[in-house]
Amino acid sequence: MAIVLLQIPEFIFGVDSVLRGQGADPEVIRSRRPRLYAIAEKALDEGKELLRPAVLYRQLDVKETRHDQLILEDQFKVSGEIVSHHLRSAQSIIAIICTIGKELEEHAARISDSDLSYGLALDGVGSAGVESLANAVCGYFEKENSKDGFRTSMPLSPGMLGWPVEKGQPLIFEILQAGQIGVALNPQYMMSPRKSVSILIGVGKELGNSGDPCDFCVMNAVCRYKDQYAQRKQNE
Repeated sequence: MAIVLLQIPEFIFGVDSVLRGQGADPEVIRSRRPRLYAIAEKALDEGKELLRPAVLYRQLDVKETRHDQLILEDQFKVSGEIVSHHLRSAQSIIAIICTIGKELEEHAARISDSDLSYGLALDGVGSAGVESLANAVCGYFEKENSKDGFRTSMPLSPGMLGWPVEKGQPLIFEILQAGQIGVALNPQYMMSPRKSVSILIGVGKELGNSGDPCDFCVMNAVCRYKDQYAQRKQNE
C-alpha cells in the first residue's frame, strides 16, 4: 500500500491533560496551586490555535513470519521481542507518524525566555495535543479494521521494552517519507518537531490488543504517573 496522508480525526483534550503534559497532578494543582491551573487554562486557549496536526501512515502486508521476525512487503523487517510479544499473529502492520507541527513548540520556546511558567504550560499543551492526536489515530484504525473483522494490537512505539529505539525508529522512517509532513530524525533517533510520535500497529484476525503500554515502558519501575494513567484509562 502507498504512503497516505490521513484526514485528521477529531481529537479533544482539556486542562487536566495539559497539566499532565507538564508532569503535574491535575488534582493537586487544582486544589493547591490555582494560579498554575489558570495559567494552564490560558495556555490551552492560545496553544490549541497553534496546532498543525498531520498524520502519515502506510499499511504493509506480512509476507512471512519467523520466530522473532516479520518479513513485510518491499522487504521491510520487524524483529525482536516486539514480534513474539505482540505481532506474531499479525497479517499486516500499520506504520504511523503523528505530529502537531513546530509552530507551538517554537512559540513556547520564545515565551519561556520571558515567562517560564507560561512557556512550560504551552509546552504542556503540545505534549497533550500530540498524545490526544495519537490516541485518536489509533482509535480510528481500530474502528476501521473492525469493520472487516480484523483486530489491532496495542500501539507500539520505538523505545518500548522489546523494541529498542535504535531499531524501531529508523525502520518507521524508512517505511514512511516523513519529510512530507515536516518530521525529521536526527542521529540520536530523536524526532523534530519534538511533539511527534511514531507508532506501529499490528492488524490480524487472531490478533489481540491486550496489554498496557506502561508495562513495556523503560520507565515503568520508576514512573510517578503510572497510576494516574491507569486510572485515566479506566475512566475512559
